[in-house]
Amino acid sequence: MANQLMTRVDEEFKKSIDLLQTMSADRTMRQWIQEALAMSVAALKRGNKLMFAGNGGSAADAQHWAGELVSRFYFDRPGLPAVALTTDTSILTAIGNDYGYDYVFARQVEALGREGDVFFAISTSGNSKNILRAINAARSQGLGVIGFTGESGGAMAERCDVCFRMPSSETPKIQEGHEFIGHLLCGLIEHEMFSDAKG
Repeated sequence: MANQLMTRVDEEFKKSIDLLQTMSADRTMRQWIQEALAMSVAALKRGNKLMFAGNGGSAADAQHWAGELVSRFYFDRPGLPAVALTTDTSILTAIGNDYGYDYVFARQVEALGREGDVFFAISTSGNSKNILRAINAARSQGLGVIGFTGESGGAMAERCDVCFRMPSSETPKIQEGHEFIGHLLCGLIEHEMFSDAKG
């Protein structure tokens, strides 16, 4: 039993290592990182904000990344305007009750989004209906859209300015890839915005 358990552990380590090695070797992934960083920094320097949304584990990522930007990441500096659309239970339940769950993020984008903002859309399948509706709302209001999906990209792939497609079809590994890229972008955004403040 112990040997079987350790074999499973070894397999999971290997899958995570392989995921990161594949991502690291992918020149397109590096280009996406540069483009997403440029979009985000340009928006923030204009006085715009970053908005995040996802379901389940992706909702946790949305809240996590917004928190890193509003609070701090590597060093003390002014907070950055970032909003997770996954946290206000009164808004979520009101929209869900009045319009349906497919609209819980789109309605918030319509209410809070402004031209020049950037919307981070997170869906491991790339097909979450409420995320797709939110992307459409973002597009109609002049927001940039950065997507995070699995290897197929789903319906999101063609609707985003940048779409990070993780090289996996396994949900936990896709989420691991998302978390790595999300953390990387938070650190890069902080550096680009406040490199002079780093102490």
